[in-house]
Amino acid sequence: MAKEKLVFYCKECGFESAKWQGQCPGCKAWNTFVEEKIKVGVQKSSVKRDAVTPTSILDVVTEDEKRIKTNISELDRVLGGGIVPGSLVLVGGDPGIGKSTILLQMCRNLTAAGEAVLYVSGEESLAQIKMRAKRLGGFEHDMLLLCDNDMDNVSSAISKGNARVVIIDSIQTMIVDEVGTAPGTVTQVREVTARLMQLAKQNNIAIFIVGHVTKEGNVAGPRTLEHMVDSVLYFEGDGSNGFRLLRGVKNRFGSTNEIGVFCMTDKGLTEVKNPSEFMLSGRPKGVPGSVIVSSIEGSRTILMELQALVCQTNFNMPRRTSVGVDYNRVNLILAVLEKRAGMNFWNQDIYVSIAGGIRINDPAVDLGIACAVVSSFKNKPLGDNLMIIGEVGLTGEIRGVSNVMQRVKEAAKMGYDRCIIPASNYDKSMEQLGISIEPVSFLSDALVLI
Repeated sequence: MAKEKLVFYCKECGFESAKWQGQCPGCKAWNTFVEEKIKVGVQKSSVKRDAVTPTSILDVVTEDEKRIKTNISELDRVLGGGIVPGSLVLVGGDPGIGKSTILLQMCRNLTAAGEAVLYVSGEESLAQIKMRAKRLGGFEHDMLLLCDNDMDNVSSAISKGNARVVIIDSIQTMIVDEVGTAPGTVTQVREVTARLMQLAKQNNIAIFIVGHVTKEGNVAGPRTLEHMVDSVLYFEGDGSNGFRLLRGVKNRFGSTNEIGVFCMTDKGLTEVKNPSEFMLSGRPKGVPGSVIVSSIEGSRTILMELQALVCQTNFNMPRRTSVGVDYNRVNLILAVLEKRAGMNFWNQDIYVSIAGGIRINDPAVDLGIACAVVSSFKNKPLGDNLMIIGEVGLTGEIRGVSNVMQRVKEAAKMGYDRCIIPASNYDKSMEQLGISIEPVSFLSDALVLI
């Protein structure tokens, strides 16, 4: 007879422990252990499987990937060119960010192209899904719906049907009776994901699973869930505005960190063909503390506005706030400005933000942050047609960055006529783009030019 055993799992990494611990020994996270009951003592099958022998890599025959187009170019870009049959894709994001919306729009396009689609929902009724489909414009072709959270019923529907694409909304609502724990727990999520992966590979169908996000920004359940799937897509953006960013964090069939840009409307998500123009719309002219920087997101270049505000404080501890850029990186740049450029910020509150709600980690915006802070501190506007690129070192040197030619081409296409770049990245061929290139080697050289 099987017996129940009480164990503790880490919600972040899935580490198992016999007792509760404040800090996880695996991922070093605090207060992440949850208790669950598991069954032990289950007899294993006596039937032995045939031994599998290794295969030489020279004998393996490969074929060209036959991808299924979603007819949403931004989504196809993030997926690496389309949906790969037999793949398991995780779509995560905050509540209301647009996960179910983009998947329902994808289903509409797939059914219009003649593909068989099954939409499984454990949260909504059939009427609710139909109402949401009407808001997006309705379906002209048939799509199968299933409202059930029992994994056995879902597996049977997938195996017996002819669907090539299956949507599971969401993974936290699915349940396996044999596990014996509540839906959404670590054990349930892992078991359900393992079964879906097996179904996808055996039936050569693509399965999209929707994952809820915790307040820390991670997919609810163990982080091992992200390692089990083939691709991980995250929706980013502020829910208060219409800007949405779909980022490919992991992709076994394409490049990672590729992004798709969308705008939320009353008819669903619409694609943004020119992200740079969208990000720079409404930019003020002749205002101190505003500068144009460039970031490489996947295979595309995006120009965006970086703003800084420096104002005197009456408190002993000045405030430092950053939105869209790394807080520690901003503090590092401020320390370099004080040491190498002679700036005095001990009595100044400093706020740095990327306009539009996007978050970037590209070191090429370092010099832009420094110039924006100095511009606001001196109340001196930067040029409206100026773009700044460069990484700032601790000694005040301007270090080279990647894909400078691609960034300069994007600036020239958007109509900018000046560009400050690291001297190590300078190339004479840049002058042919019709933009003035001003290479700098040290932070002090850049501050003279602004």
